[in-house]
Amino acid sequence: MSVNTPLPQANIRRLDAGSVETWLFDLDNTLYPARCNLFMQVSARMTEFIQSHFKLDHEPARELQRDLFRRHGTTLRGLMSEHGIAPGAFLDYVHDIDVTPIDPSPRLDVLLGALPGRKLVFTNGSVPHAERVMNRLGVAHHFDSVFDIVAADYVPKPDPRPYAQLVEVAGIEPTNAVMVEDMAKNLAPAAALGMQTVWLRSEHDWARDGAEASHVHHVADDVLAFLETVVGTARDSR
Repeated sequence: MSVNTPLPQANIRRLDAGSVETWLFDLDNTLYPARCNLFMQVSARMTEFIQSHFKLDHEPARELQRDLFRRHGTTLRGLMSEHGIAPGAFLDYVHDIDVTPIDPSPRLDVLLGALPGRKLVFTNGSVPHAERVMNRLGVAHHFDSVFDIVAADYVPKPDPRPYAQLVEVAGIEPTNAVMVEDMAKNLAPAAALGMQTVWLRSEHDWARDGAEASHVHHVADDVLAFLETVVGTARDSR
């Protein structure tokens, strides 16, 4: 899909926030803007880890990283499956990054506070990384828990298994839940379970993959724009 292909703005006012029991938010490029580009740091740390472990130069390490990602969905999954890498050491290393490109967000704090229902983070990252990001934003106190790649037994989104596991562990009724994501393809399993889905627009092809499919129910420019509308609708219905 070309980055220039326009997508229609879904009518998110049809989403009745008052009837939603559980909100699932992705973390990276969802709770904070993609322009912060934390993944560039994470990706560089992945390359460094592979260089060190396999005694490779930068370019061969980078190519191995890409190859594992393409074939396994995440670099970590490939390293575990093909090379027996201990996931904890990898996650600790690649998430040891500078989160100061993220600005604290008092507006996000206010909007999450006004959003009825419990809120969870569902991420392919780790709990420590999620906590650093949420603390930087100033919104950690709004979230009941973080379901991370460790809780998912290192099976990443969009594999349907961690979605089903999260639903069971957290006691979620999917038909009363909403999932918010920047990667459109990650919304497909949520929709299949009966959740409403929200895709946050992206200019990146890898995030737009599947954005025009039926599993994307609502589209917004960013999380603040989405919450402004939904919180306003919830207030209007009182």
